[in-house]
Amino acid sequence: MATGTALLLVASALAILAGPLALGLAGFVSARRADAAPTAGGSWRFAAASMLVYVFAFNLTFFIQELFLVLPKALTPGLRPTLYHNNHGWEGANPLAGLFQGTGALATLLVGLACLWLLRRPRAWSAGTRLFVFWMAYCGCFMALPQVVIGALSAGSDLGMAMAYLQLGQGTRIAAAIVALGAMPLIAMRLCRSMLEFADTPALAGAGARTRQVFRWVTLPALAGTALVLPFRVPRELVEVLLVPLLVMLCGVPWIQAGAWRVRGIRPRGAATAPSLAYPLAAVVGLLLIFQLVLRPGIHFYGG
Repeated sequence: MATGTALLLVASALAILAGPLALGLAGFVSARRADAAPTAGGSWRFAAASMLVYVFAFNLTFFIQELFLVLPKALTPGLRPTLYHNNHGWEGANPLAGLFQGTGALATLLVGLACLWLLRRPRAWSAGTRLFVFWMAYCGCFMALPQVVIGALSAGSDLGMAMAYLQLGQGTRIAAAIVALGAMPLIAMRLCRSMLEFADTPALAGAGARTRQVFRWVTLPALAGTALVLPFRVPRELVEVLLVPLLVMLCGVPWIQAGAWRVRGIRPRGAATAPSLAYPLAAVVGLLLIFQLVLRPGIHFYGG
């Protein structure tokens, strides 16, 4: 194994596993010292809405990724791409196909960063709208950034093909992957602050209270939502069904959970009014039907 690859694997383990674990343990100790008394954790209906919005945002982001993998190929002579519910493919040949394997991750990252920026703007949004922007920011960033690391490790991955087309050397690939790994906790902590702004003042009173609030409103919804994402991705090989949802959840949620105790200076927007479950449930069911009835057979693009 090359030294650079081994170094990147170690850095990935530190960023995805060891870092959140160490930060979370420090928070556990801090919470026991500062405010061990339990506090109310907020509305369970809000948590259920967060789970449904996560499922919708994940699959919408995945659709955006695959759509923007297909559209550039559809406009390229010699390529005939097809869009599916869990993948895309193409017939024909053109050297640009390798480059366009990177456009999906670029599109989702731009969507994620745009939503992250919107969360920083003072807007009179409903709770449901803010939840949607929050999870779109999360899914956009954490669906794209891990692909940079995978691209540096695997030439056969989507971003690996794009990096090969651009003739990026190993050093450049590893540097890009390190930047992506470093961005993950920074984005996670920004999102943690945004979610805690939903809470009322008592829920922000101490490290333990903030940790419990994030567990109920972010971690549990993401865990349950990851299981609910799977029906959108079948039928396909089990590893492909599971890999992307698990990767998106594991690269960001542990940082958000582990860092909740450290967030200071939050400006609460008042107790979050739990949005109606009817709208996100209808959106999830409707998107599932589109995925399985419309996209699963494949939509052919013959523009090139």
